[in-house]
Amino acid sequence: MASTRSLILSSSFLSKPPSFTSSLRRFVYLPSPTPRFHPKRHAFSTVFSVATEPAISSTGPEKNPEPATVPLPSNDSSDKLLKIRHTCAHVMAMAVQKLFPDAKVTIGPWIDNGFYYDFDMEPLTDKDLKRIKKEMDRIISRNLPLLREEVSREEAERRIMAINEPYKMEILESIKEEPITVYHIGNEWWDLCAGPHVETTGKINKKAVELESVAGAYWRGDEKRQMLQRIYGTAWESEEQLKAYLHFKEEAKRRDHRRIGQDLDLFSIQDEAGGGLVFWHPRGAIVRNIIEESWKMMHVEHGYDLIYTPHVAKADLWKISGHLDFYRENMYDQMEIEDVLYQLRPMNCPYHILLYQRKRQSYRDLPIRVAELGTVYRYELSGSLHGLFRVRGFTQDDAHIFCLEDQIKDEIRGVLDLTEEILSRFGFDKYEVNLSTRPEKSVGSDDIWEKATCALKDALDDKGWSYEVDEGGGAFYGPKIDLKIEDALGRKWQCSTIQVDFNLPQRFDITYVDTNSDKKRPIMIHRAVLGSLERFFGVLIEHYAGDFPLWLSPVQVRVLPVTDNQLEFCKEVSKKLRACGVRAELCHGERLPKLIRNAETQKIPLMAVVGPKEVETGTVTVRSRFGGELGTIPVDEFINKINIAVETRTAL
Repeated sequence: MASTRSLILSSSFLSKPPSFTSSLRRFVYLPSPTPRFHPKRHAFSTVFSVATEPAISSTGPEKNPEPATVPLPSNDSSDKLLKIRHTCAHVMAMAVQKLFPDAKVTIGPWIDNGFYYDFDMEPLTDKDLKRIKKEMDRIISRNLPLLREEVSREEAERRIMAINEPYKMEILESIKEEPITVYHIGNEWWDLCAGPHVETTGKINKKAVELESVAGAYWRGDEKRQMLQRIYGTAWESEEQLKAYLHFKEEAKRRDHRRIGQDLDLFSIQDEAGGGLVFWHPRGAIVRNIIEESWKMMHVEHGYDLIYTPHVAKADLWKISGHLDFYRENMYDQMEIEDVLYQLRPMNCPYHILLYQRKRQSYRDLPIRVAELGTVYRYELSGSLHGLFRVRGFTQDDAHIFCLEDQIKDEIRGVLDLTEEILSRFGFDKYEVNLSTRPEKSVGSDDIWEKATCALKDALDDKGWSYEVDEGGGAFYGPKIDLKIEDALGRKWQCSTIQVDFNLPQRFDITYVDTNSDKKRPIMIHRAVLGSLERFFGVLIEHYAGDFPLWLSPVQVRVLPVTDNQLEFCKEVSKKLRACGVRAELCHGERLPKLIRNAETQKIPLMAVVGPKEVETGTVTVRSRFGGELGTIPVDEFINKINIAVETRTAL
């Protein structure tokens, strides 16, 4: 369990790979394999942590010296860094308006890795960004003071009208507190702002600041309003931190699931079908099937009943659930069938409730646990769509538990155990956990809120997981636990959610019969472990950089003949591998060096090379991406080794 605040990046991500040994060299000269980045052995923690893994040889991990490291603070861990980033946003806005006097400013906050500012102006180019950065450097070098001033609302309005800044006027209207605070850079530029800032611009290290990109953004996020120019920048306390961050950024770019998904032919988004709708290609579908089968098996072992429910329902169902009142903007338009309105489902919850209601339930029947890999459809703006991470149709690993009040703690603990089991299977064992409590506006009695919140806390304490409490951050219908997993780069991904719900049981009037034959309301627990299959697959791709472990790889073995004279034997080997459950494919028709390079490029875990000697002895010469050359092995022994490695989820 890890919940850390700083980031450490390695100045040397990749270790020296093992070389090929003489057995394969008798076929052809083989260069050393491409260096790879594996996720498990050296882990750097937190917001952007980066992990490196030394190459593995058949005799075990190589002993490499520890790389030099650069710790990167976060906004939470360093007040100084937060002030630098906020001030950089103001300095950038001042620079923009010096260079482009007609530009209108809007908002400019700090963000996790830097800052941005939105401007109403003509589109910017990379050349413009360089000019803006040079002007920022001049402002920083002048060591201008940051001065805080309090003014009345009337005075703020007068000043804004004097400089003709309409967006500032709109921002002022949204500020309810008084007096109004203004920050000046020297006596040359000012903005409405609550702070904080550094004392002078000279406190910023201009060599630790970089402008990264420009993008379009609608004012207030409303597509019907003005399109603005958003400039993103990053800022750090030192030049060394900036270099480490840029190194991290390049590694993250190398792992981008959209690029890897295309390179490895895993999935696509087809324009002809529409944005945000995922096509799982054969290889991606293999990984999905592995995820689904593992998920189903573990849920059955933990006492869940697996179910399937429709993709559409009468619109009235969503009126009862409240989605049409509170979630309509994320739902697709209704369709009329035989004078009845139907709705594509945005959630699975109402369906599971209908199954609960199909018969009279007794206290003896509880807890009832139902689980479904249910595909849902939600409207997202086209500009917000992003690979597998933000889509319009996705499959939730959804489950609901109906239980008694005194069963909440045990059920939550069971969910935590199952969550740990599923996530660890896929290589995730570091989490950030948050417990969100009752907000000001909520449904349910004080007593049930107290019991539910205490049950969540007790379950987390029993589990031994550290967690942060987000006071008032729960939903109006119940407290919740959110879990973020940490990937090989230390990035945090929201996946698992456990939510107690007092609202839907009341809306649907679901009950059970207690020991006195009285009707009582059960507690409903929503929970998802992976979040959605699409998003989790994207995280997996980036976690492993597409270099999936043997048990998860869509193709485990590629059989390669030295010449076509060995082709018939290779076909027999491939057929035998597949008959024994090994995902194998035969590739030929090219010279062996190219076949090997192609296998490396496609990140195939194992290559089985066959020459005249292998045909004669009934063997294959095996090369592992993770373990180097494994030598010449009888085919049956090779299959046995693979099956053991898959069963134990280890490398070969």
